[in-house]
Amino acid sequence: MRPVIGITTYVEPVDRGDWRGTRSTVLPHAYVESIRAAGGLALLIPPRLDTDADLADALLARVDGLIVAGGADVEPSRYGGSPHPEVQDPRPDRDTTELALVAAAVRSGQPLLGICRGMQVMAVAHGGTLIPHLPDVVGHHDHAAAPATYRDHAVRILPGTRLAAVLGTESVVPSYHHQAVATHPGYAASAYAPDGTVEAFEHPALPFHVGVQWHPEVGTDLRIFEALVAAAGQSAATRRP
Repeated sequence: MRPVIGITTYVEPVDRGDWRGTRSTVLPHAYVESIRAAGGLALLIPPRLDTDADLADALLARVDGLIVAGGADVEPSRYGGSPHPEVQDPRPDRDTTELALVAAAVRSGQPLLGICRGMQVMAVAHGGTLIPHLPDVVGHHDHAAAPATYRDHAVRILPGTRLAAVLGTESVVPSYHHQAVATHPGYAASAYAPDGTVEAFEHPALPFHVGVQWHPEVGTDLRIFEALVAAAGQSAATRRP
């Protein structure tokens, strides 16, 4: 059986034909295609404001692994931050659902991959904090050099980490983010950008809980998705009768 990978989504207004501003559950198809190409089945998880621990556990019981996808900024109050003019409008439904799902994945030990915002959600779920606008700290806009444009940059991956076992100790990755993880209790940093930005971390006590600040779904390197699907298959084999 192909492992089922749940992927979190947006609810946003969408224009389609004559219909304008229809509230729709959406996700860039590149996520779905990456999981298909890696040998898994994608199952989209819409956000909802009433997601609690019980609902999150019930959702994860129906999948073998989880991707917390990229998207809008986490609302600063979720990590004790202050308003910033560059922070995007909050998505309370996503914040609520994804924070609950990350906590549920930790309880269950199911494989988890956080992508961009997803990595930041993982940090916040563990009591970590975010840098609200990265250029204020690093002094440049290279991580999001132009609107809606991914930019490749190098990352240094620490030897001996799970990520290094998948990608090696160096990689060039597609990036688009103006925020980053500041503190990440419970996770060990596993990759850095040349300017010192934490580009990936992983949970040392769980088989596959990895967050990456870049967007592997828009690149051509499927190895991290293949690793997630493989870990999900192993997890499913131990959970299913």
